[in-house]
Amino acid sequence: MIRIIAGGKKNAAWVAEACSEYEKRLRKPFEIVWNFMSEEKLDKYLAEWPFTRQDYVICCDERGENISSPEFAGKLEKAFAAGRNIVLLIGGAYGFTDGVRTRADFVWSFSKLVYPHGIARLVVAEQIYRASQILSGGPYHHK
Repeated sequence: MIRIIAGGKKNAAWVAEACSEYEKRLRKPFEIVWNFMSEEKLDKYLAEWPFTRQDYVICCDERGENISSPEFAGKLEKAFAAGRNIVLLIGGAYGFTDGVRTRADFVWSFSKLVYPHGIARLVVAEQIYRASQILSGGPYHHK
């Protein structure tokens, strides 16, 4: 299972519908559980850093590393193989503090562009589905 913790308002209907399309296709261990929090609540939650070494925390942030879809799939595969829980963090309008980025296992940038939260959530859902297809040899991802 992959837990996604997202700051900001809950998805607009069109974002939820688009994310749902990818989620319907997912199978274990790629199932997604979403946790939405207000930005203020997310900041407080992350300040306490509720994660353990068992969690593989990926922080989605424009200041992170830009990787390919197969590289992202490899990171998920490695974390699953090690028996770790995968947690993806999508920040609020002001992103994450240096402390959050430093403590995360990986800081992932989609590109040098900045996306609205709904688009970021959709990119994460699509990339998780793509990773599942890459790792299973499915036809979705083309080289």
